[in-house]
Amino acid sequence: MARWSWFRRDAPLLSVTGDTGSGPVVVMIHGIASSSVTFHHLVPLLEPTHRCITIDILGFGASPSPEGATYSLDEHAAALDRTIRSLRLREPFTLVGHSLGSLIAARYAVAHRRELDRLVLVSSPIYLPPAMIGDSVDRASMGAYFTVYEFLRLNPSFTRRTAAALAAIAPIKNVLELTEKNWQPFMLSLQNAIESQTTLADLSRVRVPIDLVYGALDPFLAPGGLAIVQQLRHVRAHRVSGVAHIIRPKLAQAVARVVSEPPAPWGASNGE
Repeated sequence: MARWSWFRRDAPLLSVTGDTGSGPVVVMIHGIASSSVTFHHLVPLLEPTHRCITIDILGFGASPSPEGATYSLDEHAAALDRTIRSLRLREPFTLVGHSLGSLIAARYAVAHRRELDRLVLVSSPIYLPPAMIGDSVDRASMGAYFTVYEFLRLNPSFTRRTAAALAAIAPIKNVLELTEKNWQPFMLSLQNAIESQTTLADLSRVRVPIDLVYGALDPFLAPGGLAIVQQLRHVRAHRVSGVAHIIRPKLAQAVARVVSEPPAPWGASNGE
């Protein structure tokens, strides 16, 4: 299989699935095994006052799956970079990332602070090697995520059946889609972008305000990683009670409030 280069000049253009509204620009990128339908409840809340642009990430939705891609954070971010540059945006914008999209957004933000007004990370699966965590409970919890993800990667039939069952009861049609077509992007993104992430290091280097929005019932959030992120002085954390991982109406309302208020200077975390 030919090795695909993720450098800026070679990165593919992603699918821009929506561009509605007018005002300050908000670019939204979704998570793994999903598409821009992730923002079904969020876009209507923002488009009366913002220009809302939704983009399918590399390998998912309507975006391409390049031969030889490894779906690392660098490759995902390079494709996002080329796509955003093609939009020729004139002013700094807000970048919203959900789940894996939040990790991609953080990697993009490290090198593009002049293009960004702020970074909004939603339902972020921020992990680090268990050996780096002092608390034994948090260390065991972190290790469990890696064990589960490895099992999912190594058992495609089980994983696709489980995803199909979850998709059947999901509140938004097509918000979770795992098929033979996107299995390779899913498996490699899981291994090379989520499990192998350095998002904590990325966030420490970001030089724009960061808002972290998450549901209190989100099963994909690791307490150890979340606690460390909230200690960064330029991060505000917004905990939303009664919601999990998917952006349902209540979580969408919380994200819309965060996007609509002025970015905060480097400040302390807060909760909702």
